[in-house]
Amino acid sequence: MAGEARIKKIRNIGIIAHIDAGKTTLTERILYYTGKIHRIGEVHEGQATMDYLPEEQERGITITSACTTCYWKDCEIHLIDTPGHVDFTIEVERSLRVLDGAIGVFCAVGGVEPQSETVWHQAERFRVPKMAFVNKMDRVGANFWGTVQEMREKLGARPVVVTMPYGAEKDFRGVIDVVSQRLILWEDPLGEKYSFHPVPKELEEEVARVRQELLETVAELEEWALERYLADEPFSEEEIHALIRKGTLSLSLVPVFCGSALKNKGVQPLLDGVVRYLPSPLDIPPVKGINPKTGKEETRPPDEAAPLSALAFKVQMFEGRKMVYLRLYSGVLEVGKTVLNATQGKKERVARLFLMHANKRSRLERAGAGDIVAAMGLKHTVTGDTLCDPAHPILLEAIGAYEPVISVAVEPKTRAEEEKVEEALAKIAQEDPSFRVKLDADTGQRLISGMGELHLEVILERLRREFGLELLVGRPQVVYRETVTGEAEVLEHFDQTLGDEHLKATVRLLVRPRPRGAGSLVGAVLPEGKLSPEQESLLLETLEKSLLASGPLGYPVVDVEVLLLDVDFDGGSWNEVAARAAAVRALEKALEEASPVLLEPIMEVEVVVPSEFLGEVISDLNQRQGHVLGIEAREPVQVVRAEVPLSRMFGYSTDLRSATQGRASFTMRFARFDRPENLKAQS
Repeated sequence: MAGEARIKKIRNIGIIAHIDAGKTTLTERILYYTGKIHRIGEVHEGQATMDYLPEEQERGITITSACTTCYWKDCEIHLIDTPGHVDFTIEVERSLRVLDGAIGVFCAVGGVEPQSETVWHQAERFRVPKMAFVNKMDRVGANFWGTVQEMREKLGARPVVVTMPYGAEKDFRGVIDVVSQRLILWEDPLGEKYSFHPVPKELEEEVARVRQELLETVAELEEWALERYLADEPFSEEEIHALIRKGTLSLSLVPVFCGSALKNKGVQPLLDGVVRYLPSPLDIPPVKGINPKTGKEETRPPDEAAPLSALAFKVQMFEGRKMVYLRLYSGVLEVGKTVLNATQGKKERVARLFLMHANKRSRLERAGAGDIVAAMGLKHTVTGDTLCDPAHPILLEAIGAYEPVISVAVEPKTRAEEEKVEEALAKIAQEDPSFRVKLDADTGQRLISGMGELHLEVILERLRREFGLELLVGRPQVVYRETVTGEAEVLEHFDQTLGDEHLKATVRLLVRPRPRGAGSLVGAVLPEGKLSPEQESLLLETLEKSLLASGPLGYPVVDVEVLLLDVDFDGGSWNEVAARAAAVRALEKALEEASPVLLEPIMEVEVVVPSEFLGEVISDLNQRQGHVLGIEAREPVQVVRAEVPLSRMFGYSTDLRSATQGRASFTMRFARFDRPENLKAQS
């Protein structure tokens, strides 16, 4: 297999966790100890290498997933640091889609926090092998064993402890390697130098017990190991590592490490674990896709000799130019090469290739199977597109996009900036699949939509900083409709003189309600021979346009039936102007007499919530005049389906997060226009 020796040494991994668990701090240490950087930058000082956006440095959070490459023990590690905030979950989603392994970081004080559960389950969905790092062992209240227990209870994981803490809180000094039964102490403030010591006498018994538990767990993975364990025969360190690796790759267990990234302790053993336990591209099943020509499923092995297949998982504007991040699953990609975008059926030419280090880059002439690189020159490619060999097309599974849940209206301060705003928003939308822009036909407002208030705040900040655009921001107006609740039949006369012409017509019509969401129906039941088909069609078109314009309450009319019953003219001859004027007046009068009411946009809302918060969520939906349609148990969560007026859903994203400690999520889509008081009467 071409390049097999090199591919075997590649690790494509991501660091995932709840916000503030210490992902970026840990990444910074990994880069320092692997020699990628020569000075440790701190998140709280706004100097972390991977948080290179000004918005990230100011807020002290990761917003965009940053990619880098470093080396440890002859292995090439492609590392992606992902955001922890729920508003940027698309960044985690698309990173996990292309990664082979992940490190879940947990705070020893906070334990398994809400967003940790979310990203862990995202990784489970993509069947990504994982390791865990219990961070912040130096903090007051640090509880390593409590966090390990929470991993069992909340994540359904099967943790095996590979390193356990020596001391805790202010007395945290190092870690004990359970496999080799050695104490590791860090001797200098930067954590570069560390030494091995025998396990302290007072901990020998506990370490032996933890090691026994580890052996008991991994021995189940192989028949020979179980026989040896039951016979109480010893295992070599290499055999234990091989068994842990097997369990990790099969997703049946999770190796657990501990330390304090901020205090520079415990990171090197974790790096050893990455090399030992996490998969190379050769350890994961060959990627599957559909041949767009035949419609049949095909696979691509992680082999440079195989036809090219790559997935575009991120688009980013770099100094005003479009850069596409690619994960190569098979084959070779070279500068100047023409490739097929199988998703769009278009050919693309690779102008440049780069190996990325956060926002810095180094030029490449070629990249092979297993690599994560960035390319320029791909004009059409967007997130989720497949690039492949034109002679051997394949379409890989796309990256799922999240539907935005919150919108705000924006407009430029001056007309002159209109075009600039349009271009800037289009560029951001190309980078971020969870961000949408649309012009509301009803209000003329430009609406921007995203995953939460913070998401939109960051985008508005980027528009100001990168594009020099200060926008006026407001809430989107709810677009109402109106309908009728009664029936009315009217006879309306039109009698006017225009110049020398006397215009006279009489129209009789009926207006009555239709079922909610059925739409409007305009028809005619005229006496035979009263109008020609063309004349009838003209009057019906006039009535339809009048309905769409506005009713007596000032909004477009929906869910009504309008029947044209009769038309008469003075002297019996057709007069278009008089007939149309009489029809419009008759409709206006009938709508007024048929008890008009206002309708609101009603949204179908689906909330996924941990069982313990179900009561709060239902109570809150009821307070918003919502109607719960059903509750479905999907252990350990409940899925609540409800209908809620859109006007009551503003701020729901933040309120839901507060009520459920950030552990619930929701989606929302338009159902119909209705009266809020009608919801509880519907089933």
